[in-house]
Parts: sequence; structure tokens; C-alpha cells
Amino acid sequence: MKRKIALITTTIGLLILCVASTLNSSAQGSNNVPNTKSKILYHGGRVLTGPVDLYLIWYGCWAANCGNSGSPATVDVIQRLAENIGATPYFSLNTLYTNGNGQGPSGALDYGGSVFDQSYSHGVELTEDDVKEIVTEHIEAYHLPQDARGIYVVLASADVSATAIGFCTTVGAPPLHGNTEAFFSETRFGFLGNPNRCPALEAPQFVAANGTLLPTPNGDFAGDALASNLARVVNNTVSDPWGDAWYDRYGLESSDKCFGTFGQTYTTANGARANVHWGARDYLIQQNWLNDRRSRCALSQ
Repeated sequence: MKRKIALITTTIGLLILCVASTLNSSAQGSNNVPNTKSKILYHGGRVLTGPVDLYLIWYGCWAANCGNSGSPATVDVIQRLAENIGATPYFSLNTLYTNGNGQGPSGALDYGGSVFDQSYSHGVELTEDDVKEIVTEHIEAYHLPQDARGIYVVLASADVSATAIGFCTTVGAPPLHGNTEAFFSETRFGFLGNPNRCPALEAPQFVAANGTLLPTPNGDFAGDALASNLARVVNNTVSDPWGDAWYDRYGLESSDKCFGTFGQTYTTANGARANVHWGARDYLIQQNWLNDRRSRCALSQ
């Protein structure tokens, strides 16, 4: 009898493990690409309607003498993207994420400017509260304007860790975004860690199977990886700013559903893959979820 009970217990345990494994893998396809078969659903919350403004906070070392931690070249790649992503067919995909009154983003985005936090004001190990405070402090010190339409993204140099908020923990981990307060007003924030800290986790599209770094469109690994990650965090913020609007049954927001997908690509002069040309630069930008009747990852409608 004891042996039979043990066998039953073992069988039940194996069944539980199998079910758990199925559930844990159901939101992720092969090669860590999310399962995009589930529809993205509206949960009644607010979205960012009309145009939005993007502000960048460069946290840590981004000067010419910073080595692998950060560089002016990376800053330039990202600032050029911030200046040109608005009103592109890609960013216009967000217009389909409307609220209960049928109002949604306009597809317009303006770059509002940058500020540098070179003093590591919150140390080299950041938490979500640290990111919130970094944004609040720079607004309340008048380094950046308090903007009701603003999205404030903190970008960290490679000597800054943020494992508490998921950075460099798993491939394709959703970038942090949320809300804080500045001058007693709601303020939206995002956070992006530096891909040089963990290339295979934060930018697998630019890493070969043997770990070798592949060519990137602008010849700057961190900048080209951050470009795609910045598009991802801004898309998610526009369509689900308070975490109660648009996401699927697994909690995946619009751009989370398209991690690792790039659609049709072309080869740049330096041998890198790219899929969009904005301004004077090429980029390899992950697709966003096209929220129409067919529901799929895309670069445009």
C-alpha cells in the first residue's frame, strides 16, 4: 500500500511539473519569441491620447573616456532615433490602441531633450524606486520640463546594474515602465539598461550562436540595441501607461508580443541587418503588435 501511494504521489508530481512547464512556456515560443497567437485585449484603462513627447536621462558615464560603459556615439544614435521615430508608419501602429471612448495616440512623437546624470545620483545598483526618483529629481530641479504628455526614459551606462527590475536576468524581459510624481503630477517613466552589460540577454539579434558580436547598422552595439529597446518601451507606455489598458492573457503588452521579430530586413553597407531607415540612419527595430482583425507583428499597417 505504501508503495502504491508513493507511485501515485510521484505520478501526480510529474503531472504537475508537466502542466507547469506547459503554462510557463505557453507565453514564449521557440528561441524566446513570445507566443503571439493570443489576442491583445482592452481592459478599460487609460491610454496616452494625442501626441507625446520623449525625454532622455543618460545615467552614469557617457563621455568619450568611459570606455565600454557608454559613449557619445551611443548617445547620438539614440537621440537621432528620438528625433525621427514620430509620425513614421511604425509609430503610427499605436493609433489603434484606443480607450473606451475611441480616443488613442495620434502617432506623433516629439523629442523633448536630454539630460546627463553623471554623478550616479542613486549609485550603481538601481531599483524601481531609484528610477522613479531619478526622473522626479531631474524634473523638480528644472533640468527637464514637467510635461503632461511626456515620457521620461532613464538609460544607464554599462557599469550600472538593475537586476531588481529584471535587467540582465532573462532574454527578452519586458523593459520597466510606469508612473511616478513630479510637482504632484503624474509622470510616466521608463528604464533601459545598457546591452553591453549582457549582450546575449539584451540584444540577441546582434549576437551569434558562438557569442560573437555581429555587425550592427550604425556600428555601435549599445546604440543599435538600445534603439530597438527604446521603441519597445515607448510603444508599451503609449498603449498601456498605467498597466490597466492593453495586454494579452499572459500580461504581454503590445511590443512584448513581438520581441525578437523584425520582418523583412536588408543589408547595410557594413554588412549588418536593418529594417527601417529613419532620418539619416538605418536601424533594426523589433516589430510592434498590429491591433487589427488579423492581429500580428508588423512594422506598418
